[in-house]
Amino acid sequence: MSDRTDPLSFLSPPRTVTDAEGRDIELRELAPENKEHLVEMYLAFSPEDRAQGIPPIDEKDTRKWLELVIGEGNFNIVAWHEGRVVGHAMLVGDGDEDYELAIFVLQAYQGAGIGTEVLRTVLGLGQQANIDRVWLSVERWNSPAINLYEKTGFERTKNTNFELEMELELD
Repeated sequence: MSDRTDPLSFLSPPRTVTDAEGRDIELRELAPENKEHLVEMYLAFSPEDRAQGIPPIDEKDTRKWLELVIGEGNFNIVAWHEGRVVGHAMLVGDGDEDYELAIFVLQAYQGAGIGTEVLRTVLGLGQQANIDRVWLSVERWNSPAINLYEKTGFERTKNTNFELEMELELD
């Protein structure tokens, strides 16, 4: 038997989970009034946690990037702990009928299962919205992320020197 996450276990927000550190993390859709909390999270991101040029480093570029990813037709989940955003996952339309996935978790919250729960929740939101296909691009050496994606059911579709492309059929 595979340790792949059962797609039926993708859950829609809002929901609360307890991470491996015993912290209660609330997962919910991003509300427009909480955009500033998201900006704060990304400005707190350490340089080591940036991949493929995102999130941008300075505030102006971060705000410009967020306008694209939180725009109409996209789906965004945020993870809250003690009044601040500590994680963010997004499904961004790619111009076809497919959506690109990206996930970010603050360094102090990594390794505690938050990324897994944020992923399950954003995919649940995608299922609820009848999205058929989700894809992502990940740096080839990011083994923890690749393992999470494969456990969730993503399959490798393209491999370059630097990046691995993966996809998941949600239907």
